[in-house]
Amino acid sequence: MTTQINLAPAQAALPLEGRVAIITGASRGIGREISTHLASLGARLVLNYASNSAQADSLAAELNSRYGGSIDTPCAVTVQGDVSDPDAVRSIFDRAEQAFGSQAHLLVACAGILNSKYPSLADTTVDDFDEMFKVNARGAFLLCREAAKRLSHNGWGRIVTFSSSIVGTLLPGYAAYTATNAAVETMTKILAKELQGTGITANVVAPGPVKTELFFAGKDEEFVKNVTERSSGRIAETKDIAPVVGFLVSEAAGWVNGQVIRVNGGFV
Repeated sequence: MTTQINLAPAQAALPLEGRVAIITGASRGIGREISTHLASLGARLVLNYASNSAQADSLAAELNSRYGGSIDTPCAVTVQGDVSDPDAVRSIFDRAEQAFGSQAHLLVACAGILNSKYPSLADTTVDDFDEMFKVNARGAFLLCREAAKRLSHNGWGRIVTFSSSIVGTLLPGYAAYTATNAAVETMTKILAKELQGTGITANVVAPGPVKTELFFAGKDEEFVKNVTERSSGRIAETKDIAPVVGFLVSEAAGWVNGQVIRVNGGFV
């Protein structure tokens, strides 16, 4: 009798298999690319969106089709919610438990807005100032606060917030927007210290110019040309940003904490 030995290599587990990730601002732009990338790494996703349910539902359907999700065990689910509303933020985290039977392990806080008028500080309205701080800074605060409470139940977690490389370049016309991002960076660095010893890390990704609706809104050809020349000769694609987030939420980044990663092609 001949014994057959299976020499085929065992299939390695995906890096984020068994992890549940919440991604805000997930329906388009950088958030959409991050969602697709994390799904490819094995994560189960809660896709948060503010208003465009069609885009979010389309993404969830695409990910469920591509990565084996089903009605009973989906790869991705959607949840509408304003990140500046404490009740909505709680409901986003509740959605993870309802869909996957687990507290979330990962938060990627990607939701943000930018006033397309680019006024000087002297011409910035109080309404525009308040709206950007409401979504960008208050939203990040509420999400990080909830994540710090909920992720701790797992004894392991990753928090990634989003800022902008504009905090370093300090371009005129972006005073309020830049201030919101500086606030996010400061909060995240402090949160990282507060969470030391819990198994949870907190880091910031600060992209430079990226080809998204948010970047192109209100900008003329001369501005885009100037930015391109200052960014290693091209404007980034969303796929340039997503792998950095994939690393930060992985086991490999366990010793990266309280950092601001400027993903900008050398933009100065």
